[in-house]
Amino acid sequence: MSTYPGRHVPGAMAPASTFARPVPALDEDGLGGILDDTAGIHAGIDMIRDGIRLLALDRLTVRQTQNVLAALAAADPNLTHAIGALVERLTNPDTNPALDALDPQTAKDVQVLGEQYRQHTVDYGPHDLAGEAIARIEGI
Repeated sequence: MSTYPGRHVPGAMAPASTFARPVPALDEDGLGGILDDTAGIHAGIDMIRDGIRLLALDRLTVRQTQNVLAALAAADPNLTHAIGALVERLTNPDTNPALDALDPQTAKDVQVLGEQYRQHTVDYGPHDLAGEAIARIEGI
């Protein structure tokens, strides 16, 4: 006997929607724990945390997932590059007056480390992995 309804019901035999499954809660040992551990450092960090939490818990479409992955890590430039640029800015005495209290050699060492962080983030970050994930979602 057929399991198809006695009258035509659009979508009745279609595969279950991918949205039928709820988005799982954040894992306290993973992303949720990281977000909790970085709470209260600064209002800007809290805003970033809120954005990450929203992206992790929102019901994204396939296209939104691809666009978010590109913006986070695959596009050139991307938000990973922005974080690298921010680290470089915060470690530069010319752009962060808080570092004026450091002796000149320490300030220069901090600046060089920030520049290296940005370079490593841009040049050596695993951006190709996010790009590969996007391509596989697309079916390429």
